[in-house]
Amino acid sequence: MIIFGTKGYLHQLAILTLVCGSCGNPSAHTLRKRVTKFTLFFVPLFPVSTKYATQCTFCGAEQKLDKVQADQLLAQSAAGHLGQPQGQQGQQQPYQH
Repeated sequence: MIIFGTKGYLHQLAILTLVCGSCGNPSAHTLRKRVTKFTLFFVPLFPVSTKYATQCTFCGAEQKLDKVQADQLLAQSAAGHLGQPQGQQGQQQPYQH
């Protein structure tokens, strides 16, 4: 008997201040990565799919992203943490999808 299946993993990559495309409010958005892995005997072996999304903490709307967009937002987040004073990161880059 062989037991196989999939298991999902959700990783929070960053929290960004963006303008929401749904509600129009500048609010915190979580940048998330969802990875689905193939499992054999309940041991995750390799990723089957990877999806990226941002979710508005004000209205809860979720925007799907591709890997390039997610990498750009992650780079903006890292640049904001290094080059700006605390409390100012990410406010110059509004994002609407």
